[in-house]
Amino acid sequence: MGTYERTHPWLKFEIDLRSAPAPFWMALGEIRSNCEHIAGVPLGKEIADQLYSLYLTRGVQATTAIEGNTLTEEQVRKRIEGDLALSPSLAYQGREVDNIIKACNSILEGLVSKKTAEISSDLIKSFNKVVLAGLPLDEKVVPGEIRKTSVTVGPYRPPLPEDCEYLLDRLCSSLKIEFEHADGFDPLSKSVLLAVWAHLYIAWIHPFGDGNGRTARLVEFMLLIEGGVPAPAAHLLSNHYNQTRSTYYMELDRASHSGGDIVPFFQYALQGFVDGLKNQLDDIRRYQHRIIWHDLVGNALKAEEERESAQVRTRQLELVLALSERTEEVPLAEISLLTPTIAKAYATKTRKTLSRDLNVLSELGLIEITRKGARALTETIRAFLPEKKQRQS
Repeated sequence: MGTYERTHPWLKFEIDLRSAPAPFWMALGEIRSNCEHIAGVPLGKEIADQLYSLYLTRGVQATTAIEGNTLTEEQVRKRIEGDLALSPSLAYQGREVDNIIKACNSILEGLVSKKTAEISSDLIKSFNKVVLAGLPLDEKVVPGEIRKTSVTVGPYRPPLPEDCEYLLDRLCSSLKIEFEHADGFDPLSKSVLLAVWAHLYIAWIHPFGDGNGRTARLVEFMLLIEGGVPAPAAHLLSNHYNQTRSTYYMELDRASHSGGDIVPFFQYALQGFVDGLKNQLDDIRRYQHRIIWHDLVGNALKAEEERESAQVRTRQLELVLALSERTEEVPLAEISLLTPTIAKAYATKTRKTLSRDLNVLSELGLIEITRKGARALTETIRAFLPEKKQRQS
C-alpha cells in the first residue's frame, strides 16, 4: 500500500457526482449551450483575433497573478504584443508571462494540427518545464522533474515525493478511463468536468518543486480546448480562480478535508465558468452591435453620396463613429477634438462646417443634438432584435 493511501485517502481517482444538486447540472448545461453559441458566431478575422487576444491577456495575467506576479492586464497585453520592456528587477515577471503565452499558443496550435491530445505524465512534465523556464528557482527545483523533497503549501502537506510519480501516472490513466466510460455526457461537458478534476488533483498531488498551479491550469486549458471549448472561453476558469482567489484556496482545502467530496469545488468552478461565459457573450454582442451600427451608418451616408463629395462623406463617417465610442453625449466644444483623425479633418474648417456635418447626421437619424452636445443614436439597432415581451419590474 502506498504511503498516500494512509496520508491522503481523498485521492480516490474517481468522479462521483451522485450527490451533485440540480444547480450543478444546470450550470454544466449552460456552459455547453454558451460555448456552442460562442463557437457559432462569425465575427470576422480582425474581431475574432481581438477577442482571443483580450481573453488570452486576461487568462495569462490571471494565472500568473495567482502566483504573485504583479504585472497588470495592460502590461500583459503589451507583453503579448512585444511592446513591454521591464526593468532588471521585474524581468523575471515578464519571463513568467512569456512562458505562459508560449505554452497556451503551443497547446492551441498543437491541437489544431493534431486534432487530439494524449494526456500523459511526460506531457504534464513538459508543461512544468515551459512554465519554469528561465525563472529564478530554489536550487532543489528542477523544471519538468518530480520534486525530491517534501513540501508544504500553506497548511496543506502534499504527498511524499516518492509517491508523486505514481500518482501523476495514475491521474493520467484515470482521465483516459473516465473520458472513455463517461456515458451520457457530450464531449464538451466531459472535457469541462475532466479539466476541473485534473486541475484539482494536480493541486493535491503537487508533483513539482514549483509551478504546480500554473501547470494545473495549463492542463485544464488543454483539456477544455480538446473537448471543443472555444479558445477565448478556455481562459475563463483561470480568470475566475484569480478573481476569487481566497475562495479558490478555501474550496481546494475544503475538498481535501471533506475526505474527497469534489462536488463543491466543481460547483464553484462551474458557476465561475458560467459567469465568465455570460460576460464573454456580452462582449461578443457589443462587437456585433458595433459591426451592425457601422454598416447602418455607412449605408445611410452612402445614400448621401450624390450630394456630398467623398471627402465630406468620409469626414462625416469618422465623426459619427467617433461619437459612437462615447457612452455619454459629447459637449459641442469638444467634438472636433474627439480623435486625432477628427481633429485633423476639422483643423482647417470653420465651426460652421462642423455644425453642418452634425445637422446632416441628425437629419439621417444617426445622432441627436441637444443644448449640451451630441451623441450617437446607437440604440437604433435595437429595432433589428426579435420582439419579446418585456419583464415587469
